[in-house]
Amino acid sequence: MRILDRYVGMQFSRIFAVCVLGVPFLFIVIDLTDNLHLFIDEGATRGQLLVHYLYQFPYQSLLAFPIAALLASVFTISAMTRRFEITAIKAGGMSFYRLTAPLLIGAVLLSGVALLLTEIVPVTNRRSVQALEREETRSRDIRMSFIFRADESLVYKVRRLDTREGRMDDVQIEREGTGPEYPTMNVSANTARWDSVSNRWVANFGWLRRFASHDSERAYQFSELHMRAFDETPAELRAEPKEPDEMQYEELGQFIDAIERSGGTPRQLRTARAQRLAFPFACLVIVLFGMPLAHSNRRGGAPQSIGIALATTIVFLIFVRISEALGAGGAMEPSLAAWLPNLVFLAAGVVLFAKVRT
Repeated sequence: MRILDRYVGMQFSRIFAVCVLGVPFLFIVIDLTDNLHLFIDEGATRGQLLVHYLYQFPYQSLLAFPIAALLASVFTISAMTRRFEITAIKAGGMSFYRLTAPLLIGAVLLSGVALLLTEIVPVTNRRSVQALEREETRSRDIRMSFIFRADESLVYKVRRLDTREGRMDDVQIEREGTGPEYPTMNVSANTARWDSVSNRWVANFGWLRRFASHDSERAYQFSELHMRAFDETPAELRAEPKEPDEMQYEELGQFIDAIERSGGTPRQLRTARAQRLAFPFACLVIVLFGMPLAHSNRRGGAPQSIGIALATTIVFLIFVRISEALGAGGAMEPSLAAWLPNLVFLAAGVVLFAKVRT
């Protein structure tokens, strides 16, 4: 690596580090100001709030990654432009494209880090909720009209669950098979009771259907059905499912499959899942867009650089929200809706780069 590459990379890294650590604190202060009265009403202690926001920090940092990357690239290029460093570098025979190579490499690495954070953030989000003891509101003795995805591809659809009596009413249990050796199965029963001796559910008065293939079905009526796989405890079924932002990528995919299997159309969740991949790469796209924009601003100082970065960030985030709404509403395919802002800003960045005098 050349001395110049290290110089440009260090400028970018320092500004990014300051921004990615400072912006989350700003987000946390805003959130604390908005919700302080709720925390007081719920009796949250200072220690609980501290732990809550410590676990919130990875999420806030992930949100700050594109903003910090854009600020770092804009400040680095605009400062070098104002000090005529870029002019001297070009006079020495190096093009603007080669000069920005360390920034692009850094943006790629940051996108990879952000991608890893998308798997860590759901876990910390869950723990931030637990820190405020809000889990009490998620568990009750009675649970109505819910879907629960269990192990072995089992999906429970229950109208009413009473954990005190160990009883379910109007229950359907589905399992997607792979063929004759492991057929698709559907159990519908009026009631089911928890057998504490065998530690499994016993279904009463219903039908068992097996589908070895699309045109092969066998149906059995039963008054009592014991199956080894129906072993989720009442407490496990009672717990509310995680919120989408508390699910990792694979968990969210399983949750979407369960909803689609029950006849739902989770467009919003599919869009949110696609954004788990698209959002981290916004760092690379927005840096590619911001560098030529900052280079064209030869006379502006730090305030104008901040203005460029903030305006670009606001436009990008508004575009993300609009695209997300289009995907959730069915006007656009969810994956395309998630990636559309990146594609548009990438195209604009390539055009701006092509117009830069090298």
